[in-house]
Amino acid sequence: MMVIQLIHFMRPGRLWWLLVPAAVVIGYLALSVRTTPRGPVTRVNLRAVLPKDKAWKRHLAVLCSVASLASLVVAFAQPQDYREVPRDRATIVLTIDVSRSMIATDVEPSRLAAAQSAAKSFLGDLPDRFNVALVQFAASPQLVVPPTTDRAAVSTAIDNLEVKPSTAIGEGIYSSLDALKLAPDDPKQPGKKPPAAIVLLSDGATNVGRPSLGAAQQSGKQGVPIYSIAYGTPGGYVMEDGQRQPVPVNHHELAAVAKASGGEKFSAESLGQLRDVYKSIARSVGYEKVYAEVTDRFVGYALLLAVLAGLGVISLAARWP
Repeated sequence: MMVIQLIHFMRPGRLWWLLVPAAVVIGYLALSVRTTPRGPVTRVNLRAVLPKDKAWKRHLAVLCSVASLASLVVAFAQPQDYREVPRDRATIVLTIDVSRSMIATDVEPSRLAAAQSAAKSFLGDLPDRFNVALVQFAASPQLVVPPTTDRAAVSTAIDNLEVKPSTAIGEGIYSSLDALKLAPDDPKQPGKKPPAAIVLLSDGATNVGRPSLGAAQQSGKQGVPIYSIAYGTPGGYVMEDGQRQPVPVNHHELAAVAKASGGEKFSAESLGQLRDVYKSIARSVGYEKVYAEVTDRFVGYALLLAVLAGLGVISLAARWP
């Protein structure tokens, strides 16, 4: 029902042509239920001699033909609906936790090494005209690469990330918002920044700096959603002075950050899962839904249904050896 409510028509008066396929359906049903009078017993019953066609094939062929005609009528009325189109420009801030917990090996070869690999793959999934910035954070944040379209520079910087003590998620978010101020204006709208988003990867909880929730709320006020990724497994640990120090992922904090900013929270416990998450985020930030004409969609439906109808007719008419 939601799809029907979203679709509007530029030429709604043309929908009256739907009466034609409706009339075809009524006529076909009338012919299908008509009874055939019985002939004399001595008359040869040709139906018993000739090969029998399967009724479901005949019904399916007619159904596809009528549905194809109806789809063409809908296309003729020039429907409009929401469709995904690539964004022309946007700025993405990759904000990566480099606290000591990232050396945990519960994700092979380590959380940080896997995160670096997946982040570089993420760069390739973004449209070329997107600006990308890189922010790292531990006890304090650092803008490593300002917004740029130079993917090689960002990739090299990702390779050079190194772990440091403590975790300041809130400070990482504030630094990411500052980085967005350096993004160039939209050339089509001078003085206006293109859309932006923060992709935040972390495996721990804030233990220094300003609260992450307040930073996320500030991000939301600026219209910058945060896509947070809770990265690692519950059994992750690091060695401190010969002792195992558990470093489980804090899902609650990262979920609260995403919600407060108007973004979305993801989880990943392996390199493969992390790459899938990044691909999903790339599609979310790389495309936008716009209200546009979708005539081609219904023409495509009509073509597919016409092919099915043709195949049904061929199967009924042919006599295979």
